[in-house]
Amino acid sequence: MAQSVSTSQLVDDIAERTGMSKAQSKQAITAVVEALSEHLSKGNRIQLSGLGTFEVRDRAAREATNPRTREKVQVPATKAVGFRAASQLKNRVGETGETTE
Repeated sequence: MAQSVSTSQLVDDIAERTGMSKAQSKQAITAVVEALSEHLSKGNRIQLSGLGTFEVRDRAAREATNPRTREKVQVPATKAVGFRAASQLKNRVGETGETTE
């Protein structure tokens, strides 16, 4: 089973790969996350070569059923962040032969 990678593990990995200090790596990750969040909140699409595309997707209003009471409820329309992996990422993940369950 795949393990979760935390921000601190990414900070360590980036620091090791780039020669940056851990503080600089953490600052860089924070800046990237803030920039992604800012652009997505404005409805912009973000395309990162080799990784994939982030975009805001509209979710239509729908009717759902409360599993406890079997009561029908209306779920309002909402927006969600979608991600589509780039072919390079798909190929790299496919090479490992591992699947996530």
